[in-house]
Amino acid sequence: MPVCTTRDGVEIFYKDWGRGRPVVFLHGWPLNGDAWQDQLKAVADAGFRGIAHDRRGHGRSTPVWDGYDFDTFADDLDDLLTRLDLREVTLVGHSMGGGELARYIGRHGTGRIRSAVLLSAIPPLLRQGPENPEGVPQSVLDGLKDGILHERSQFWKDTAVGFFSANRPGNKVTEGNKDAFWYMAMQETIEAGVACVDAFAGTDFHEDLKRFDIPTLVVHGDDDQVVPLDATGRKTAGIIPGATLKVYEGGSHGIALVPGDKERFTRDLLDFLAG
Repeated sequence: MPVCTTRDGVEIFYKDWGRGRPVVFLHGWPLNGDAWQDQLKAVADAGFRGIAHDRRGHGRSTPVWDGYDFDTFADDLDDLLTRLDLREVTLVGHSMGGGELARYIGRHGTGRIRSAVLLSAIPPLLRQGPENPEGVPQSVLDGLKDGILHERSQFWKDTAVGFFSANRPGNKVTEGNKDAFWYMAMQETIEAGVACVDAFAGTDFHEDLKRFDIPTLVVHGDDDQVVPLDATGRKTAGIIPGATLKVYEGGSHGIALVPGDKERFTRDLLDFLAG
């Protein structure tokens, strides 16, 4: 299997498809790089090089006990970009992967980076607080951890419904979407699942976003039941100089996977890459 060994000995699995300018995809929680297969094929078919890795503790990467914080995730990504000697990279981050993208730029700058896409992403801050009343209440975040620890298989089946907005009339979510979510979630370790909740809930990315000096596309659904648009995407687009915000009416948190929305996102991504 293609793996990158990090500075602390963790093996990070990755897919590497196509040839051309690199597009590196960063998956959300609790998924892995397989979540990006549609987009990987699309960018490779369009003459780009698509790369997607599994975060530590997820998918086929080493199921380590620790290192579930955004400084570590950003450094893992830097190890991958350095190992493959990637330059002029477009980074595409979904949900938690958007935090990884932001912290990478905050820690390592944009020397290797051409542009960025933040999809349903958690920056600048997810958890609700006095300065972020639109955020997610701590009680909801605690419920995520409780669900994983109590009976994670059923929890992931239940969570898939809100992730894809399958509880909305007229939705286009398939049983396959929900099954794929469950399958990927079950490949994440329990420790990674719980520790990542604490990481993505409380990490503040405001200063990281201020370091963006590259073209940035922000895409978010207005029916995102996991990462609220008004707490995240709208604020992020207001912080990053020159960022473009695209709001998908009725769009769920799982935009890149649901029929209809995934084709729209792929078109927007390819247009952005060509621009």
